[in-house]
Amino acid sequence: MTKTTGTAITGSGVWHPPTLLGNAELCDAFNIWVRRENAARAAEIAAGTFTELRESTPEFIEKASGITQRYVVDKSGIVDPDRMVPNIPDRKDDELSYQAEFAVNAAKRALAEAGRDGKDVDMVVLGAANLQRLYPSIAIEVLDALGGAGYGVDIALGCSSATMAITMCSEAVQLGKATCALAVTPELTSGFINWRDRDSHFIFGDAAVAVVVEPLERAHPGSYEILSTRSMGKFSSNIRNNGGYLNRCDPTRQFADDKLFYQQGRRVFKDVVPLAAKFIGEHLAAEGIPAAQIARFWLHQANESMNGLIAQRLLGRAPTELEAPLILNELANTASAGSAIAFSKYHDDLPAGSYGLMASFGAGYSLGSLLVRRT
Repeated sequence: MTKTTGTAITGSGVWHPPTLLGNAELCDAFNIWVRRENAARAAEIAAGTFTELRESTPEFIEKASGITQRYVVDKSGIVDPDRMVPNIPDRKDDELSYQAEFAVNAAKRALAEAGRDGKDVDMVVLGAANLQRLYPSIAIEVLDALGGAGYGVDIALGCSSATMAITMCSEAVQLGKATCALAVTPELTSGFINWRDRDSHFIFGDAAVAVVVEPLERAHPGSYEILSTRSMGKFSSNIRNNGGYLNRCDPTRQFADDKLFYQQGRRVFKDVVPLAAKFIGEHLAAEGIPAAQIARFWLHQANESMNGLIAQRLLGRAPTELEAPLILNELANTASAGSAIAFSKYHDDLPAGSYGLMASFGAGYSLGSLLVRRT
């Protein structure tokens, strides 16, 4: 008999800001900046002390990632060649923070699907690749905004923040510490992107996802029983963001490029594909379920080729579009929210008894997976 955690995902919901930013518009602004920078540093380029910057194209972006567009909080600053940073004004202390607003919007949709209300929530785990502040806890802010009572905690685990948040909710419900736990992942990625880096300026998009976790006996038909979870860490600096409160302590490097997202993309691809495939395969083997029995893989949405290769290693063949659905073309890489968003958008059609697996892999390297079965 298959093991179970005795918990279930009873609802999920996705929200993103309304502002759409397509590849063409993004490249137009980037290329204006590139031409200006190359002209300003023409003497250095001629002397060989500065490498001429290359322009970007929609074709390059789509071939490299499968991304065609993304949603952002603000694009006016991003497409301004003189700025290339989103315009996101500070909010007052008595106003809902940006990430809390993201989380609440997604949470309301997840709770509606679960048939619950904000006052039912007794735990919030908020996980995101980057948090806009250290304290007070954004999770507790979300709990308060929803009208719930209990406790909350913020976590940051790179692109495995969402799967870890769901895992922590499941574990809390198992321990009797919560009866209606909410995992929220408000990824406001546009603030930590280096919009002047050709290899990464197109990668991310802003979005939020929320997942409701309850005891299995309270789950409605069509919920997803969480059979088991698995987590792993293998340290690597190949994906990194050195930004933080110590920035001001070294004024000479306060605005250095490494204070934003950066990665060794080719190394990451080479490392993560076999690592993630092995990790997921071992999770399934431990539960005695062949990959062929998994109706759907909701994989981390970083790169179309990466997802395809990982699924191919597991299945022994290329996956169909429904076996490993992608949201990259619509939402781009939404950091840790990607696998949970894929679940939220592509779970309604599976019949009862179907197995599915949600998996994340990213900075850290951090990996997380949840094996589920539809009730």
